[in-house]
Amino acid sequence: MSIEIPQTPGFDLRGKRALVVGASRGIGLAAAAALAQAGAEVFAAARSLEDLEELCHGLREHGHQAYAVEVDATDSEAIDTLFAAHGPFHIVVNSVGSNRLAPLVDVTNADLDAMLELNVKTAFYIARAAVRTMRAAGLPGSIVTISSQMGLVGNVDRSVYSATKHALEGMTKSLAWEAGIYGIRANTVCPTFIETSLSAPILARSGVRRWAESQTAFGRIGRIEEIMGPIVFLASDASSLVTGAALAVDAGWTAR
Repeated sequence: MSIEIPQTPGFDLRGKRALVVGASRGIGLAAAAALAQAGAEVFAAARSLEDLEELCHGLREHGHQAYAVEVDATDSEAIDTLFAAHGPFHIVVNSVGSNRLAPLVDVTNADLDAMLELNVKTAFYIARAAVRTMRAAGLPGSIVTISSQMGLVGNVDRSVYSATKHALEGMTKSLAWEAGIYGIRANTVCPTFIETSLSAPILARSGVRRWAESQTAFGRIGRIEEIMGPIVFLASDASSLVTGAALAVDAGWTAR
């Protein structure tokens, strides 16, 4: 009697085309590198063309396919133009976002508007363009939005930031149902504090690093490399049954 042994779905992204928006630094840069290293043809997009060119040059030097695309993600027409010019893509990663820490009573209307635009509206523009072009091309695909552990919980001085990240979680759950019929998956990655140039000023505040470390099961801040595997997982066939999910990469922060 022979036993049929199942085969693990692959993490190999060769033959796939990927777009990473917000790829000039931090988690977005790591996402672009991870997808390229997994074999995808990567289009790295952001406002800083010089930084993107440096990233893509470095990736190409190692034999990967990577191309820089300048775009302002807050401009919906620019996003649509990007997809029309370079799409369709099998994988779309959105790493655009910002944080302005302040007690609720000190949050200005300008702060509120800026964070809603950067964290929520850009995510909507990118997801809408991704689904439109994937559907038109008849391509199944994966949309990965970089959210935050603060999309699953709350904390002081983060009323607007947490609200925007909770909005991403709600949008992703609905998108999973709307796009699923076309074979398009939608998920979020919810990191804890990760050592990046963006988190450095926050972690440098008095007592913040020690407090953040105390909230994780490992007692430390995350490394940028620790985000790369989860992104490849959600982009690949290894997660073919995963949609509408929030993948907590938070060292146990939200497990309590």
